[in-house]
Amino acid sequence: MLSIRNLSKSFVQPEGSVQVLNGLNFHLDAGTSVALLGESGSGKSTLLHLIAGLDRPDSGEIEVSGQSLGAMNDSALAQMRRFRVSLVFQQFHLISTLNIADNIRFQAALCQKFDAGFESLLIERLGLASQLKKYPHQLSRGEQQRVAIARSLLHRPALVLADEPTGNLDEKSSLAVMALFCELVNSAGSALLMVTHSRDMAAYMDRSVGLHDGILGAVDAD
Repeated sequence: MLSIRNLSKSFVQPEGSVQVLNGLNFHLDAGTSVALLGESGSGKSTLLHLIAGLDRPDSGEIEVSGQSLGAMNDSALAQMRRFRVSLVFQQFHLISTLNIADNIRFQAALCQKFDAGFESLLIERLGLASQLKKYPHQLSRGEQQRVAIARSLLHRPALVLADEPTGNLDEKSSLAVMALFCELVNSAGSALLMVTHSRDMAAYMDRSVGLHDGILGAVDAD
């Protein structure tokens, strides 16, 4: 459902052009999960931004659900993110003026893909039933993360892109949230590509790949 061919991306820095991705190839099947590991600055987040259509590559092709991102204008890319791709980042981006129930329903309402039964499952499994009338500032960071997860999955996206989604939580909380996150991604039938620096987090994925010198390969052994 995600196919990347010969993807390259560089950035202009004061010291000159820096090649971040160099002829990268990758494939992710529907309903499967992959952890993306690599050193800081290796281009992991850049790759996620390209897949989400938040940036454009220098060359190469990205297809999501058989549709080429290169053929899409900004409006079509926004529609893709609304209906088929969900983003989960360290910053939760909850809407401060909406209560928790409305935050959870926000993207599903935009998509007109609201499923009350699945919403109930997400709320129950994420332990949010007593928080629905509260506002984001009244929740802990862990609770806010759970709200962001519920919002990202309620419309059952084809692809979830997660960039260090538990990076702001302590290790014990991170592992608990990650286990639950993967369970619920599976319930939604979504594919998951997750950037992480943690081998413990990566262990929850079906497989792991490493980003080195702008290309993907096997993860180095410890």
